[in-house]
Amino acid sequence: MTTVLLVEDSLTETEMLSRYLKQAGLTVFTAFSSEEAQLKLQFQTPDLVIIDVILPGQSGFELCRQLKTNVSTQKIPVVICSTKGTQADILWGTMLGADAYIPKPVNQQHLVQTIEQLTSGFQHWRGSTI
Repeated sequence: MTTVLLVEDSLTETEMLSRYLKQAGLTVFTAFSSEEAQLKLQFQTPDLVIIDVILPGQSGFELCRQLKTNVSTQKIPVVICSTKGTQADILWGTMLGADAYIPKPVNQQHLVQTIEQLTSGFQHWRGSTI
């Protein structure tokens, strides 16, 4: 079963996105900050990470960059999901290694399709290297 780490500081957004993901048959665990996400990643490796940009402490952009430059997490697909949806934000997220950028409010179908596209490749990669 596909596991998603959702990094989102808004309880309302966390509940809504978790519901969307669970309805799609995904397992979800959450973190409310970049620091909490990094802690959880020490104990569990998700198939995909969804990150909000605006988080307490370290931003989602910074977390994305760290995930993509760390050997143990660089192959995990990262989706940035944010109200910051300008072309500059999308470009910045891509430059930092994000595999997809989904603007809020989130379209459930678009979110699920994006995850399916990204995790099918990850499942193949994961199975061939471990």
